[in-house]
Amino acid sequence: MALWTLFGLKSGKATTGWPQKGAENGQRHVLGMPRHHPERCRAGCDACAAVCLPGAIQIAPDADAAGPSGVRLDYGRCIHCQYCVDACASGGFSASHDWAFGVRRREDLIWAETPAAEPVTELNGMIRRIFGRSLHIRHVDAGSCNGCESELQALNNPFYNLHRLGVFFTASPRFADLLLVTGPVTYAMRDPLNETYRAMPDPRWIMAVGACAVSGGIAGGGYACQQGVDDILPVDIYLPGCPPNPAALINALLLLLGREKQSIQGGKIAE
Repeated sequence: MALWTLFGLKSGKATTGWPQKGAENGQRHVLGMPRHHPERCRAGCDACAAVCLPGAIQIAPDADAAGPSGVRLDYGRCIHCQYCVDACASGGFSASHDWAFGVRRREDLIWAETPAAEPVTELNGMIRRIFGRSLHIRHVDAGSCNGCESELQALNNPFYNLHRLGVFFTASPRFADLLLVTGPVTYAMRDPLNETYRAMPDPRWIMAVGACAVSGGIAGGGYACQQGVDDILPVDIYLPGCPPNPAALINALLLLLGREKQSIQGGKIAE
């Protein structure tokens, strides 16, 4: 024990100061969501849609439904596999390090030529006032493959140390402020999820984590599951990814608390 204590003292503090101090977020050089460049798309090309496993990319029958390229891109279904980047010969899709895709509105995950302005509400002020310094989370696995769970576990490691931000996981929904859901919501988990939500005190919020929870993912709409959480419960924060990394999870939690700004509007990085 003394040896490990000495090792710890020599190594120094492992916890990052991010995001408050602009320190390392642990995601340097990690590939994120592919960027869409519709001006580079070739007419009649559907290579990206043909290789998109979860159906995040579709070719719309009319340009008005998807912009001048005819490509309809839904980041809520994207699993950042990079197949579209490899298949696109014109550069319509390119690799990026964009990972902070937490949004308050589902439509902000769908690429739009002209993003709609974010509505001004009193929600942010109320959340900041009530939960600005402390938030308790009840996590429910509603049919996940456990990829998202592995990233959630990383939030409590020495590097990210979620507790330093005043955010904690709780075993009981009766003490929870936020219901964090992973998985597409299988029919077997539909009732337990509803019961957990009803057991939470008001005010209460819901965060859909991962492509499955946001849109149903690859399994969505099948014989055994829903098309994501908002099929049955009102979602306040959507965070796509397969899985979203720990930094993205922290960014989305701070977005809920009004301590971070939303980076994505209309499927594009807000400049």
